[in-house]
Amino acid sequence: MAHTAQKSMAVLREMFPDRLISLRGDILWPAHSPDLTPCDYFLWGYLKAKVFKHRLRTLQALKDAIRLEVGRIPHDTLDRVMRNIRICLKQFIDNNGHHLQDILFKTM
Repeated sequence: MAHTAQKSMAVLREMFPDRLISLRGDILWPAHSPDLTPCDYFLWGYLKAKVFKHRLRTLQALKDAIRLEVGRIPHDTLDRVMRNIRICLKQFIDNNGHHLQDILFKTM
C-alpha cells in the first residue's frame, strides 16, 4: 500500500521521529481501532454523497467536483464536526480505547 511504502514511511519517520503510528510504525496501530479523524468519520462520506450526484465522466471532472464540494461545506457543519471529534476522543479515552458505542453525528 502507498501509505506503508518504504519511501512514505521514511518521510513520515523523519517528520514524526519515534511517534509514527502505523502497522509498520514505531507505535502499532491497534487492530479494529475506531476512526478518530474528521476525514475518516465525516469528510470522505460527505464528499462521496455530494460528488457522485454529478455525472462525472473524466478524472478532471472528478477533481473539479471534489474541489467545488469541499469549498461548499458550510462553516457551521465544520464547527459541529470539530466539536464532535472532541466528544469522540473523550469517549475513546474513557472507554479505554474500545469502539465508541454511540453515533454522535445524527444532525449533520
